[in-house]
Amino acid sequence: MRALTKAIVGVTAALGIATGGLATAGTAMAAPASAPQAVTAEAVAPLAVVNLGLDTAHAKSWQCWLRTTGYNPGTIDGQLGTNSWKAAQRKFDAMGYYDDSIDGIVGTNTIKALQRYLNLHGANLTVDGDAGPQTRSEFWDFAGTHRC
Repeated sequence: MRALTKAIVGVTAALGIATGGLATAGTAMAAPASAPQAVTAEAVAPLAVVNLGLDTAHAKSWQCWLRTTGYNPGTIDGQLGTNSWKAAQRKFDAMGYYDDSIDGIVGTNTIKALQRYLNLHGANLTVDGDAGPQTRSEFWDFAGTHRC
């Protein structure tokens, strides 16, 4: 019996090592895991946070500025999520800088609208929809001038 136990433990350990390590040796004979479930973009979108280089304090200032100018960003928490970007998209749309879905997704058209808006306030950005270092720097500077 003892020899049989040693043989089983040895084979299980060898299988564990072959399949990725000793941690799996004890579970080498376990039932297969269930298949992962697909996650849609719609389910994930509300959780996305895109601060474009802003720290929490600057992002809160941006959210306060949106609220002060009549566009509700939701909770002022320093996390630029879907609600904050929907508010910005509505503002940019009202100004004629944005002509796309109000979806809170920070895509090329949202970045172009932000660049147009920042240019209105003294930036000299190429309106290309790329949130590169210059756009991020100008966004940082603009958000830093508006406090809650």
